[in-house]
Amino acid sequence: MDAPLYLRPRVDPPLASLLGDGTFLHSLVDALGSPLNVLLPETVAENARRFRAVYSRHRLTGRVYFAHKANRSSALVRRLAAEDVAAVGVDVASLEELRHALSCGFTGDRILATGPKDAEFLWLAARVGATVNLDSPNELEQLSALVRTHGLGRVDVLVRLSGFESAGGHGGAGTRLLSRRSRFGTPLRDAEELLAALERNADAVELTGVAYHLDTTGVEEKVRALEQCVLFMDACRARGLAPRAVDIGGGFGIGYVAEAGEWERWTTALSEAVLGSRPPLTWRGHGYGLRNEGGTVRGAVALYPGHRPTAGPGYLDELLSLPAPVLGRSSANLLLEHLHDLYIEPGRALVDQCGLTLARVLDVRLADADSGHHLVRLGMNAGDMSLEEHGVLVDPVLLPRGKPEEGEEGPVGVFLAGNLCLEADLITRRLVHLPRLPRPGDLLAFANTAGYAMDFHAHRAQRQPLARTVAVERQGDDNWRWCPDEDYWPIPSPGGTSA
Repeated sequence: MDAPLYLRPRVDPPLASLLGDGTFLHSLVDALGSPLNVLLPETVAENARRFRAVYSRHRLTGRVYFAHKANRSSALVRRLAAEDVAAVGVDVASLEELRHALSCGFTGDRILATGPKDAEFLWLAARVGATVNLDSPNELEQLSALVRTHGLGRVDVLVRLSGFESAGGHGGAGTRLLSRRSRFGTPLRDAEELLAALERNADAVELTGVAYHLDTTGVEEKVRALEQCVLFMDACRARGLAPRAVDIGGGFGIGYVAEAGEWERWTTALSEAVLGSRPPLTWRGHGYGLRNEGGTVRGAVALYPGHRPTAGPGYLDELLSLPAPVLGRSSANLLLEHLHDLYIEPGRALVDQCGLTLARVLDVRLADADSGHHLVRLGMNAGDMSLEEHGVLVDPVLLPRGKPEEGEEGPVGVFLAGNLCLEADLITRRLVHLPRLPRPGDLLAFANTAGYAMDFHAHRAQRQPLARTVAVERQGDDNWRWCPDEDYWPIPSPGGTSA
């Protein structure tokens, strides 16, 4: 039998402490049902402070905006609203996210409106004094018309750019490098049209900064884009405009898998399984984007890099430390020399280690007699906990209801299935190894699901209930206190702790 291929989760305090209290977690699911999302609001505030520490290290000013789309929680947004008003804001990408941020305690001057925008979204953003991140001259014209029609004050705006190009090689020599295409932002080649629109609408909008959004983990590409934004801001000042901030978006990432060796072994084994040189690692030979063409592995693996030695605040620190390709100074020094603020929009990275998703084991049976693998059906479906929809692979943590019986020790390979009448409703397509075979009534805890996995794809198919969400916090050394997500407020409760 091949050795089990684990992808055990990276779990830091206090999430590790919460996972260690199986009795408490079982009591939550017994009371509130499966699946259940559990959040740690204090951790999101600590993550924001870690990002701010990178600002301090590089002597930069600016604001950390939480990308609200990563999680719809009220508790997380309220906890961030209680942070330093000059240091932490929220990035909203829809009218409802904007309304939610306002209801959670954010004032308009701490809100950044991004993403595709309809007239209602633009009107409310302008009305409450939010900064609007504009993707095109047309969006700028629409906002300006709303301002004039409704007699609103001038709106602070950022213009988002795309299509960055720079020379490769040392000293700016060599081939031209073009950043990957994005449907967000105005291509830099159309900058003249954008500048003319800003000048034409100076009575309605005030340019306060320049932004970019790049769907990549490549730090060098982001450094090139940051430098191009700084150079564009020089052109803006030459036209009488006065932008003062560079918004570099998100994409700072997190590390899901604790051990680099486990990630490397599993990805290597996946290629071997696709080639047929070892048994399949996945349900019906799914290749995660890889395929066997005449004995050669083709395609690109569609997986999030499960182990990342540098992520979150560390990734930001690396980005700010790298020299820009044309001007030669570090990104941090470029911002300092020009007296520019730095805006960032972390989503996944800001809710790193902020929560987990619990699911009750409903049924366990053999998947097929030949392999000896089991199929474990859970009280959840793929929409409730959509790690794999984002290409994230990580093992759940088994929380037994009782002690194991004779002969139950593992490890054992299982496939995890959901509660919908769909062949495709798999929680994981890969074979997961657990320390023993689960039993009905046990819980599986999926760690670190607060970023996009909890509710991004949630739906009410077959009238299955949506996962409820609770916020928890330490109460003394040995106890946890919980409340429904919507009832959490970062203020002392009558019992003496936050509620």
